[in-house]
Amino acid sequence: MNSPASNSNKVSSSFSLLDPQIQKWIWELKWSELRDIQEKAIPAILEGHDVIISAATAAGKTEAAFFPILTYMLSNQNSHPVDLYISPLKALINDQWERLDLLCERLDIMVTPWHGDISASKKKRFLNQPGGCVLITPESLEALLMNYGTQIKGLFASLAFCVVDELHAYMGTERGKQLQSLLHRLEISINKKVPRIGLSATLGDMTMAAEFIRPGAADGIDIINSKVDEKELKALFLGYKNPPRDLSISEEERESVSYDRVAQNLFLVLRGSNNLVFPNSRKSVEIITDSLRRKCEQSRVPNEFWPHHGSLSKEIREETEQALKKNERPATAICTNTLELGIDIGSVKSVAQLGSPPSVASLRQRIGRSGRKKEDPIILRSFCIEDEIDTQSQLSDMLHEQLVQSVAMMNLLLKGWFEPIQSRGLHLSTLVQQLLSGIVQYGGLTAARAWQLLCETGPFNNLTQPDFIAFLRGLGEKQVITQDHTGLLLLGDLGERLVNHYSFYVAFKSDEEYRLINNGKSIGSLPLSRAVAAGSYLIFAGRRWRVEDVNEQQKVILVIPDKGGKAPMFFGGGSRLHDQVREEMREVLRSTEAIAFLDPTAAELLNEARFYYKELRLESSSFMTHGKNTVWFTWKGDNVQDTLTLLLMKNGLKANNEGLYISIQNSAVEEVRNTLMDLAHEPLPSSEDLAALVKNKQQEKWDFLLSESLLCKNYASLYLDIVSAGETIGKMALSP
Repeated sequence: MNSPASNSNKVSSSFSLLDPQIQKWIWELKWSELRDIQEKAIPAILEGHDVIISAATAAGKTEAAFFPILTYMLSNQNSHPVDLYISPLKALINDQWERLDLLCERLDIMVTPWHGDISASKKKRFLNQPGGCVLITPESLEALLMNYGTQIKGLFASLAFCVVDELHAYMGTERGKQLQSLLHRLEISINKKVPRIGLSATLGDMTMAAEFIRPGAADGIDIINSKVDEKELKALFLGYKNPPRDLSISEEERESVSYDRVAQNLFLVLRGSNNLVFPNSRKSVEIITDSLRRKCEQSRVPNEFWPHHGSLSKEIREETEQALKKNERPATAICTNTLELGIDIGSVKSVAQLGSPPSVASLRQRIGRSGRKKEDPIILRSFCIEDEIDTQSQLSDMLHEQLVQSVAMMNLLLKGWFEPIQSRGLHLSTLVQQLLSGIVQYGGLTAARAWQLLCETGPFNNLTQPDFIAFLRGLGEKQVITQDHTGLLLLGDLGERLVNHYSFYVAFKSDEEYRLINNGKSIGSLPLSRAVAAGSYLIFAGRRWRVEDVNEQQKVILVIPDKGGKAPMFFGGGSRLHDQVREEMREVLRSTEAIAFLDPTAAELLNEARFYYKELRLESSSFMTHGKNTVWFTWKGDNVQDTLTLLLMKNGLKANNEGLYISIQNSAVEEVRNTLMDLAHEPLPSSEDLAALVKNKQQEKWDFLLSESLLCKNYASLYLDIVSAGETIGKMALSP
């Protein structure tokens, strides 16, 4: 076997840059060569550049970052360098700790995992003697800056690198803004620029990714993409039909028939190997897991199916992860996006998707969990459940929206396209949190210092100074902040209460949850959207329970095992579709070409959708009459459609974004077209004016603290697109 340092074709200059102890480690792993991504990343990181490493799952991104980082740390031991590794998940931190600890123990480099489940004694070791690798979540980093404000400069004086894992998970989110602010505040505290390294398997627009990792200096970032050949993808879409509607049975009972058929297929094809199954909701996870476990019981075979979602207890999630990782017997996880990210779960033979995935990027991330062995293909099974067409069918049913959306996303994936990151939002909710956090860290801030720290040089640089002043004034009026006689901003009465609450460090909204307790042991938590009373039934953690008691004050539900059960209702809305996805959906419906990856039932459903597309004359017109309403197929994403809907409402029409189309109640096609023609020939209102029509603008955690004016601006920046809406209206005006 050739060494990593040299083979018959080339000499690895990157290998030679690594510390001899790390070279020896690689030798012991019996690597024949460094991976493509590692060859490129090692010199860039050692030169102190900001770097983004984008490569498929299991392509060696972690080693590409840590081998040169550890080499640097060994070369500079006298200065006790610190590497900060930031992960979106505690489980991912635990994984990385296991991977790093063996190597770092040999190198005599301290590794400190740092999150809510880590003991104070382990953290104290770093506090007493800063140095080594610190593996931390954004929330724990927030707490660290706040609780050790005066000590931060000393703790991180030798900070050498900041690694951000699963970079795509942060971009365009409240948590992403929080992370940008934390990194900026950290650099300000220690008064030096620290190289940032972003790791991700799914990045659409690399320019946006670079701007995220180093706002305002994206041009100076080394972007490293792996050129490893794409693996073979074997995809099969399986179609299922819900039985016709029957007044004698509920919708839930009707749908459960199809779920059971899907579970039967999964039971037959997945047993005997490790797999991941992605339903689109925690409720579906519970229904499918329960059905699969009952099939194991009925067949008198050992259970191989395990649930995994964010509401389950840490112990149950870890049990599922270990079942996959240990590979002592076959295991399949039925999961939400909790297993979409890079938690080490070992080798997975295949991935199953139930319904349309949230996005093309998410689909790419999910299938990347399969085929990790060099010789194995990626295997995807997608299960598409559609209603049979009857007299009660909606237009979305007739066009089989979920199936067509799934096919469109698969087509876009095969073309190499996935969603660019939304980066234009103000995220004023996160600004509230960062202002309060900064006040605590520094013991108070002047308005000028807060502006400079957070906006002028920080990540909230798309906010104007007048709006920032209005922002501060509004928080002052609500006693979130106050100002002393010297002009120093301090916490107000409400601000004190908010900061002292255990949930403060989390930038995103989380619903109030009830803990489920069985025999004194927590099995998870449940965000309730319906009443639960003693004697009622639940399916949770893939098992059936009867509710014994509900304690509303303590937010506790006591349960015992039972044969009855009904899947709980969880909060959480669907994802917002991009323009490109809806445009591809139209192309799928327009086309007459057969889709190779569809099974006979799925092909039949697609042909039926294509028939109704022609029957409804959607090829020649975007408008149609449906009962007393007008329907407008814009084939645009949700931000544009929401904006168009609000424009119609502002002009006196009762419009609603139905997803696949906009429905305008009690209106004729000509009336709608005339309204749009008028809009095409006059200046459009601002996005903020349109946002004023929205009743539920409080979408992010701290939105309730914003003034109405700023709330409108914030909502518009995140969810509306007046420019694209105007272009859509203009094209409509020019069409026959």
